[in-house]
Amino acid sequence: MNPFADELLRWYDAHRADLPWRASRDAYRVWLSEIMLQQTQVDTVIPYYLRFLDAYPTVEALAAAPIDDVLKLWEGLGYYSRARNLHRAAQVVATEHGGRFPESVEGLLTLPGIGRYTAGAIASIAFEKRAPLLDGNVIRVFSRLLDLEDDVSQTATQARLWRQAEDWLPETDVGDYNQSLMELGRLICKPREPLCEQCPIQRHCLANAHGTQSARPVKKAKAATPHYDVTAALIRDEAGRLLISQRPFEGLLGGLWEFPGGKQEPGETLPECLRRELREELAIEVEVGELFTVVRHGFTHFKITLHTFDCRYVSGPPQKLGVHDWAWVTEDELARYSFGKADRQIIQALQARPDMLL
Repeated sequence: MNPFADELLRWYDAHRADLPWRASRDAYRVWLSEIMLQQTQVDTVIPYYLRFLDAYPTVEALAAAPIDDVLKLWEGLGYYSRARNLHRAAQVVATEHGGRFPESVEGLLTLPGIGRYTAGAIASIAFEKRAPLLDGNVIRVFSRLLDLEDDVSQTATQARLWRQAEDWLPETDVGDYNQSLMELGRLICKPREPLCEQCPIQRHCLANAHGTQSARPVKKAKAATPHYDVTAALIRDEAGRLLISQRPFEGLLGGLWEFPGGKQEPGETLPECLRRELREELAIEVEVGELFTVVRHGFTHFKITLHTFDCRYVSGPPQKLGVHDWAWVTEDELARYSFGKADRQIIQALQARPDMLL
């Protein structure tokens, strides 16, 4: 039985944000928003969500789109495996399910890129199934309601929280209830300085009663973030076109384009690293020239310093050894391709120095 659902739902009815994906319970729109909202702020997602719906108004339209077009539209939203899984899941729904999303958590879990949280969100919001969910916001709310002293990253604690999420599900209005929990975590039960006096379920919160809300949830200390030096090459052909390569579709930034290069190994100079990477990935030889620009960028679990060199193309021709594809492109054609953030900064530096694009 849930002791606070009615109070929470009344608060949600009065305070829910007017978000574009809440205008419809259509499963495609709910799914699209939930995938985009993974590890991404609401304000960042809104314009991407609207552009995707404009380009691909149905799951069939998304399934039929070339993956390069999907990645280009996703450019800048980050965590690009979401876009690849989005495209694959759309194809599965279109071809194997007649364009209709499975309504059960179990059925939704068979789709690429859908885990337990996303399945619960879609099942409850789109289909009003009694499905629990846990995301970072809900974990924070629950850990404070329970004044939970256990590390929420541990498997046993996660299992306890999932059981609690299921036990607290109301009999009706499950979709709104799940959204209200996430909204409460986003607006009121914040990670730092929670607005406890504005909380509609404050009287049910053990952490507030004990004065421990700032210490919840308990998480293990993060390890130091590793750093890597990475190289990239600006290589031109006789017509002044730039050589770009497409990363393999599996792995970090899969399917995105980049200026070719790679990570420095111990004992290598940066030019040595760049020459080796170009041989291994494209079977080409270059003469490494002057440093053009340096870009610093952080990923989820590591940071890089990207050293970009102007290079002279010596011999080739390029081959697909460690890349999915490669292309010679003009400055204007760069806009057609999807790049990660670090490479987009290189493009910005090039555009600021038109003399570099001969």
